Parts: sequence; C-alpha cells; structure tokens
Amino acid sequence: MLSINGLDVAYGESQVLWSVDLEVGPGQLVCLMGRNGVGKTTLLKTTIGLLPARGGRVTFDGCDITAWSPDRRARAGIGYVPQGREIFPHLTVEENLRMALLGCGRAASLDEPLALFPALKPLLARKGGVLSGGEQQMLAIGRALLTKPKLLMLDEPTEGIQPSIILEIEDALRRIKRELGLSVLLVEQYLDFAERL
Repeated sequence: MLSINGLDVAYGESQVLWSVDLEVGPGQLVCLMGRNGVGKTTLLKTTIGLLPARGGRVTFDGCDITAWSPDRRARAGIGYVPQGREIFPHLTVEENLRMALLGCGRAASLDEPLALFPALKPLLARKGGVLSGGEQQMLAIGRALLTKPKLLMLDEPTEGIQPSIILEIEDALRRIKRELGLSVLLVEQYLDFAERL
C-alpha cells in the first residue's frame, strides 16, 4: 500500500528527516509516536505532497508518487486529516463535507460519515467555527472519508479533545479499519488511545 524508503526532508537548510523507511500494508493501522518536533507531521506532509522530499522515495499502490502533486496523491487514494483539523469555519457542517467532493466529478451521499459520526447529523446547518474541538475533528475525518481513500492519514486526532469524544473517534477508527478495510497511518501522542486501536 504505502512504502517510504530512505526519505530525507528539510525546511531550507534544516534537515528534519534522515533516511526514513516506513511500510503500511493493506488494511493495516500503523501509529507513529514521539515527542514534539521529531518530524512526525513532516512525514505526513511529505507523504501527501505538501512538502518536497530532498531524497528517497514514496510509493503508493505500486506507483512512485514522490514527485506527484498533493491533489494527484489525493485522487490516487490518500486521505489526510491534518493536525488542528483545518475545517472551513464560515461554512456549515454540510458545506464542509461537500467540499471534499469538489473536483472529483461525482455526487456522493453524506451517509457514510454521518453513520460513523451520528453526532454531526443534527449539526449539518451549523457553522464549522462554532463546533467544539471534538465535533470539528469528527467533521475533518468525515470530510476525508468522502474522498474514498485507500489510506487515511491522521495527525494527532485526539489533540485538545474531551475524553468522551476521544472514545467516539476511537470507535470510528476501528470501524474504518474493520468495515471499510482502509489502511491507517496515525500520528498520536496519547499512548493508551493508540494501543486500544
């Protein structure tokens, strides 16, 4: 599914990743853990194409995608939920979800993300910016799922989230892996959450 070999990444002259190797197989959940500043987010951003690789190779579904643009990687089946969620605060929940469908040339039902996160259903007309952190995270994950990814990458999905919502996200990630058969690459600091998955 995803294979990263000898990946080097830098911000200007400051190298952050040196010769990183990582494999995520079909239907597998892999969790990256570590202190702040060690390059976990950098690895995800490079995998989705937001940062260029200085060296090494990123392969997805048997194709070398190292030089591909982020939109081409997304169309190939990589979904990304960034740290901080990055929803559109002035759009409604429904509009945020439908943004995932722009440019893909298809209409899609919102049933799948709303089945995973039923708490979003009564909030469809609410602006994203007034949602709680947990509701925003559910929205961000639901939006990524609408792109029909084969690999879902999540950057610290429990950050700043109350415990009851963490349990909902944990349940949803288990269902994503089990029912949808997706591969998941997760960056997380909360060890108990990662171990339960």
